[in-house]
Amino acid sequence: MQAKVYRSTGSWYVAKTAAGEIFQARMKGVFKKDDSITSTNPVAVGDIVEIEPEEGDACNAMITEIGARRNYIVRSSPHGKNKKHIVAANLDQAILVCTVKDPRTSQGFIDRFLVTAAAYHIPVILVFNKKDIYKAKEMEKYEAIEELYTSIGYTVLLISATTGDGVDEVKALLKDKTTLMSGHSGVGKSSLINDLLPGLDLRTTAVSGWSGKGLHTTTFAEMYDLPEGGCLIDTPGVREFGIVDIPKTELSHYFLDMQPYITECQFNNCMHINEPGCAVKAAVEAGEIDVDRYVSYATILETIQEEQY
Repeated sequence: MQAKVYRSTGSWYVAKTAAGEIFQARMKGVFKKDDSITSTNPVAVGDIVEIEPEEGDACNAMITEIGARRNYIVRSSPHGKNKKHIVAANLDQAILVCTVKDPRTSQGFIDRFLVTAAAYHIPVILVFNKKDIYKAKEMEKYEAIEELYTSIGYTVLLISATTGDGVDEVKALLKDKTTLMSGHSGVGKSSLINDLLPGLDLRTTAVSGWSGKGLHTTTFAEMYDLPEGGCLIDTPGVREFGIVDIPKTELSHYFLDMQPYITECQFNNCMHINEPGCAVKAAVEAGEIDVDRYVSYATILETIQEEQY
């Protein structure tokens, strides 16, 4: 029997069939010993799986097979930097919820997420929340960010989950698609989901006053069916987004603004740092590539451990 994984708690999963039957499912032991599965979670939300209902228990089932994934979002595991964690699978797009303040989302964090999504051909929409608390200074920052990322080709929205301003625009982009929603803790992700799914009433928590960082309210990934069609996957808030499975030589391919210049470099294996005849560095100097994006690239490049490959 085929089903889609809607919820993951680590050892147990909620799986739903096309007919709407819901099962509490667990993995067959063989998956835990399969060396080809290198992530800390062999089964992820969004996976299509084969399940066998357990005898004498109409609600429980065993996962016997994991279907091939067309894509997924992966990050370094919180349980070890040399391990990877699949955040969700089989996505049409992703939304990164950001804020200019309370807490501020750094450009480095945004760029790491965009690189990972680009590596798996997943379009990203940047949704900046908390418009209702932005004053002139914050609006100036937002407008600069919006100009930068829209010029690269990303969709950028400014909303307020508190007032509902801009939420209908988000809703329209979600229709009939499977969308991952991610972001730092405290950016208002749960509040936005409550706007998109009236009656769900996800728990929300204020930003920690002493640290300026969000407090975790979602502790596991979970998928919800949207009233207008499509699915939304809520994920735990993340403070860092570790890059995995991207070799240093490929990193620039996933910076969309660098792509047009890569083939113009003097050397095929140019890393765009110290090499002569580098078209990417020339584009930065000419103002064709934003200098902060280049700094993000160089910073991420330094963190990639080549021995992973």
